[in-house]
Amino acid sequence: MFIAIAQLMVVLDATIVNIALPSAQQDLGISDGNRQWVVTAYALAFGGLLLFGGRIADLWGRKRAFVLGLGGFAAASALGGAATNEAMMFGARALQGVFGALLAPAALSLLAVMFTDGKERAKAFGIYGAIAGGGGAVGLILGGFLTEYLDWRWTFFVNIPFAVVAAAGAYFVVREPEGGRNRSPLDVPGVVLSTLGLVALVYGFTRAESDGWSDSVTVGMFVASAVLLVAFVLTEAKVKAPLLPLRVVTERNRGGIYLSLGLAIIAMFGLFLFLTYYLQIVKGYSPVRTGFAFLPMIAGMITGSTQIGTRLMTRVAPRLLMGPGFLVAALGMLLLTRMEIDSSYTALLLPAMLLLGLGMGTAFMPAMSLATQGVEPRDSGVASAMVNTSQQVGGAIGTALLNTIAASATTSYVADHIGGATSRSQQQLVQLQAQVEGYTSAIWFAVGILVVAAAIALTLVNAGRPGGTAVASSSDETAGEEVAVPVVVH
Repeated sequence: MFIAIAQLMVVLDATIVNIALPSAQQDLGISDGNRQWVVTAYALAFGGLLLFGGRIADLWGRKRAFVLGLGGFAAASALGGAATNEAMMFGARALQGVFGALLAPAALSLLAVMFTDGKERAKAFGIYGAIAGGGGAVGLILGGFLTEYLDWRWTFFVNIPFAVVAAAGAYFVVREPEGGRNRSPLDVPGVVLSTLGLVALVYGFTRAESDGWSDSVTVGMFVASAVLLVAFVLTEAKVKAPLLPLRVVTERNRGGIYLSLGLAIIAMFGLFLFLTYYLQIVKGYSPVRTGFAFLPMIAGMITGSTQIGTRLMTRVAPRLLMGPGFLVAALGMLLLTRMEIDSSYTALLLPAMLLLGLGMGTAFMPAMSLATQGVEPRDSGVASAMVNTSQQVGGAIGTALLNTIAASATTSYVADHIGGATSRSQQQLVQLQAQVEGYTSAIWFAVGILVVAAAIALTLVNAGRPGGTAVASSSDETAGEEVAVPVVVH
């Protein structure tokens, strides 16, 4: 439970601040040009340091890293809530990212090493998968409520009680198994190359969203990222104690998990963005009402993860949950391509969000569990960090790529139709219709991305068949045995 609270806090933070951003910008006098750094400072620190954070958890111990990450995240949140100028705000967000990068892989790796029994593991990862998938939508609700009825500063202060409860619970209750630490010397070149490479990649996508894909700095960031990450892989293949042992990512099942999860997150982040804009700008919903409109998706995710995924994980191969799960989510996305200005929430958005939630929850749960199964305990931190890295990079790509597609479709629609609008009301109608056209064009791409994610899951992930072996371990030890759960007919 305490690990789940901590994970919820980290996932919430990715969206809760977005709702509060307009109010914070006005209070602190942040310029339009600089406001993106409230989001970007967090994303760069979090995405860039995840692998390092996972390795620190393996080195220091997951429980110690977990508690330290919670304490630092709470302190950074207090600093953000008390911010008096933009520099203080940007610094607080960067610090949240730093401690989040320590906290997130420590939380997932604690689950991986603590829950080895098939049924208990299924329950634990069912809850974790629901939070990983639905926490962002919960952030929209909480952010809207706090901003509208209290003050934007509470979107930061709310993290403090979460962190205190989770840290106290972890300190007194969580018992990390002995002998799972990786005490090898730290791979400093790997840390530097991976951090700079991931920061350049995330910043490239962030900049592409605001400055365009052909911007010289955007292109430079992508080139630098490619060079740094290739150098990182070459370094990891040669050093004795690599930051990210290549055996963790080259194993077929884990590679398939990281890739399909990253793609699914691309689609999800784009959807959160477009539905939020659609409900508030086109339909005129308040922030709180917009947040509550996402409740069916959260309910679907919780059901898919804790009921469908948890009950079936010990009975069927993970790919038979992941593949169909992504396809059900794609069906929900497909419904949203029919959005119009006057679309009914009950008739269109509600069933679409239920399908999305059910599909994503069902797929996320076995994916989160499988990504850390069969890994040597000393590698569980970096294996967990790779899950978070694929999600973080996927989120950055989703926001930038799908937003670009939507903006292009919107501009094209306006150019083709604005000439026939003679009155001001007709012009406003064209503008609204153009926005909806942009959203649906981007959602079509999201449908395709989810279908590809399903295909990857069905073809690459071949572990966990009932009575067989699961993910191949990174050693020849019996790590795989913990996952092979035979079906027992009573």
